[in-house]
Amino acid sequence: MMRKKRFLSFGYKLMISYIVLLIVPVAFVGIFAYNTSVESIRKQTKANIRGTLQQIQDNIHYKVEDIQRLTDLLYYDRTLADSLRRYDDGWYSFDTLQSYLMPTLQNTIHATNRNIALSVFIQNDTIPEVYYSYEGIDPLSKGRFYELFHQKRIVDKAWFKDLPQEQYGVTMKWHQIEEDDRYGNISLLRRLMDTYEPTAPKPFGFVRITVKIADLLESVNEDKFRNGSTLYIENDKQDIIYLSSADKNMRQEQIPLLESKDYLQIKVPIEGLNWTLAANIPNRVMEQDIQKVKSVTIIVCIIMIILFSAAGWLLSRYFSRRVVKIVSVLRSFQEGDLHKRLRYGGQDEFNQIALALNDMGENMNRLIQEVYLSNLQKKEAELEILQAQINPHFLYNSFSSINRLAQFGEISKIRSMVSGLAKFYRLTLNEGRMMIPVEKELQQVQTYIEIQKIKYEDRLTFNIDIDEKVLGFDTVKLILQPFVENILEHAFYGDNIHIRMTAEAGERAIQFKIIDDGIGMNAETIRQIFSPSGIKMGYGIRNVDQRIKLQFGDSYGVMLYSRLGIGTTVQLTIPYFHHTESKDIGRTEG
Repeated sequence: MMRKKRFLSFGYKLMISYIVLLIVPVAFVGIFAYNTSVESIRKQTKANIRGTLQQIQDNIHYKVEDIQRLTDLLYYDRTLADSLRRYDDGWYSFDTLQSYLMPTLQNTIHATNRNIALSVFIQNDTIPEVYYSYEGIDPLSKGRFYELFHQKRIVDKAWFKDLPQEQYGVTMKWHQIEEDDRYGNISLLRRLMDTYEPTAPKPFGFVRITVKIADLLESVNEDKFRNGSTLYIENDKQDIIYLSSADKNMRQEQIPLLESKDYLQIKVPIEGLNWTLAANIPNRVMEQDIQKVKSVTIIVCIIMIILFSAAGWLLSRYFSRRVVKIVSVLRSFQEGDLHKRLRYGGQDEFNQIALALNDMGENMNRLIQEVYLSNLQKKEAELEILQAQINPHFLYNSFSSINRLAQFGEISKIRSMVSGLAKFYRLTLNEGRMMIPVEKELQQVQTYIEIQKIKYEDRLTFNIDIDEKVLGFDTVKLILQPFVENILEHAFYGDNIHIRMTAEAGERAIQFKIIDDGIGMNAETIRQIFSPSGIKMGYGIRNVDQRIKLQFGDSYGVMLYSRLGIGTTVQLTIPYFHHTESKDIGRTEG
């Protein structure tokens, strides 16, 4: 006899869980929070400051690139270089100024919503100058405007000579020149290059765009940081050119005094301007946060003790959910879903119940599968019986026709009919398979018509209209030929009969139609045809309808539409279906 495995009971597990949940988290949270609060707050504060500085840096960089983009409009303008390459006096120079230069400069200053002053200096002195007089005032007080000068005005200027050697598409410089420092402005300087000779581009002018420093540094605001913080900009000479502080009395000379142990200082460079963005944050702000964390730690510990007082109720509810799962699985079994399973770890009572339920579900599912397989085998047998009932009927009619031809000595026709009959049965047998491609089913009908044309000759006309989309699917075999045979046996009257067959790819199913202009039938006859105890004439039609429904379901099958003296239309509907041979009996996939 096997010894039972020993395990902790439900009650012991509940008690141990309660003790662990009460003692360990309170001790761990209290000690961990106190020891790590200072370091975590410092790291978080630095990360937040760097993130804010990065946003400010990106904003400044975006504005700088926006101004540089304006110079690109002129720098890469080939038409501008071509227009200034010609030194023609008179009308050409005036026309170039009016029709191209002035509109181009006007479009350039309006390509941004910023307040800028655009000054273009050109080497072609045949072009007239365009400028304004603003001595003694800030030029940007006029709003956005442009000016056109001859380059000879600035060739002796130090800022013009000091511009680095040209590197195509790269060389440019931000610099305070002329009266920029007086009015708080800064200018972007850049040559204009003519690439008429790509290997040796030559300068044909110079561009200067003047903007307010305050516009570029609009985002430099200490309001984005903690109280008592100071934010400032240094140039390449470490001169403070911009200052933002919570202390309105803060002066530039006081900044070095802030760089001490009482302040946290972080600096980041500003690309393109050769400036540095710096922030000084008081350490006392972080100390206030540390005190808050300590207070919160104490409060949390108290709250945890209160919460764990209700731990017994919570644990009871937790285990009750396991019972709910068991009930849910049993309800699923009751409703017919036998695939649901329980998964419990351990060796307690719940695990034993789960194993028993899972075994029961497996056994029930196996028994149902066996019954289902048995039904499939029965269904296949019924299909084979119905199929066997069709073949002798057609074969009997064919031999009757051959007998009549033999009585009249029609040897060549007998030979053709026998050959066609052999071809028909080769397609019908289909290596014993019940399902055949639609294309083969249509070939069977055409072979049958060829056999009958030997008998009826010109009195029988047959047309077929096939949608090629249906040829890639499969069907139950021998569902079309019986209807053509019925037409020739029962609908033929007069001297001639015409049969038309169509195959259409519908939205959800394939539709075959067999249309004749024969004698037709009334509604009562159609009703009797589909009745199991109906007239003998309806045997073949019922057979086909039963085989389609048995294979595909009651949504598919045969429908008849007919009027006496006009003709009959037979409609067969089958699904889009692909048949796959399998070793397992009765397995198909559609």
